[in-house]
Amino acid sequence: MEFYTISILNGLSYGLLLFMLSSGLTLIFSMMGVLNFAHASFYMLGAYFGYSVTALIGFWPALVIAPLLVGVMGAAFEKYCLRRVHKFGHVPELLITFGLSYIIVELVQLVWGRSSVDYRIPAVLDGPLFTLYGTQFPLYRGFMMLVALLMLLAIWLLLTRTRIGLVIQAALTHPQAVESLGHNVPRVFMLVFGGGAALAGLAGVIGGNAFVTEPGMAVAVGPVIFVVVVVGGMGSLAGAFLASLLIGIVQTLAVGIDSSLLGGASMLGLHITPDTFGYPLWKLPISQVAPILPYLFMVLILIFRPKGLLGTREG
Repeated sequence: MEFYTISILNGLSYGLLLFMLSSGLTLIFSMMGVLNFAHASFYMLGAYFGYSVTALIGFWPALVIAPLLVGVMGAAFEKYCLRRVHKFGHVPELLITFGLSYIIVELVQLVWGRSSVDYRIPAVLDGPLFTLYGTQFPLYRGFMMLVALLMLLAIWLLLTRTRIGLVIQAALTHPQAVESLGHNVPRVFMLVFGGGAALAGLAGVIGGNAFVTEPGMAVAVGPVIFVVVVVGGMGSLAGAFLASLLIGIVQTLAVGIDSSLLGGASMLGLHITPDTFGYPLWKLPISQVAPILPYLFMVLILIFRPKGLLGTREG
């Protein structure tokens, strides 16, 4: 019971961090129809900016300044680069964001080096939040969860309860009508892209010191973000939230299970003999299979429910 309780709590915190990352990508896709391949790179920039600002003036100012810097960079990229290729279709958009991701990695290595930086959890948040079954749950993980939930609430209120949110949603489906009402649609899209990048930057500030801040962090987390978006449903914020929690919990539970696939199948009541699979698949510990579980989940979703868990369009 202790293992499952602690693993679920850790899975929730990891899942909520995934949601912080995927929410910006989901917003950009749902509002602009752009699948931003550089989104994880904005997350990495947020972590490095957070590290530098923290070293200068502290973590709490970095929590505001770093996402703003990333957001400004995202907005500038949309205005001067992405907007120029938007008229040519989705493939050029994918290619230009793909190229941006490589440029950001090279710039990060030039400025901060190729090794990891010493980005630490602030002392005020470095301690246990509570003790359960003799195991301490970190205060910083609780802080991560709180920020992610506040982000979800803020995005929902912005999109459903404010005039700005209505303009943003209308600009995608009826841009000419929105322009006739006096709104600058290109500026709206620029702000949406910048806002999505800022959300990724905020996730980087919070996740960078909880995990490792190094040049390969975008490559490590990038594929999982797209899995979350696909599983939840392309453009569905609620779907991204649900998929993030499911993937976070399932993967965290799997990492801590030492039994083999054969033992796991027996626990589920499946009668499988070692000869059912080829050597040595049945001997693999479930913990070694954990990294591929999100992608397996995505494949199953694409086969049986292509629009995702809560999506409204085909993936």
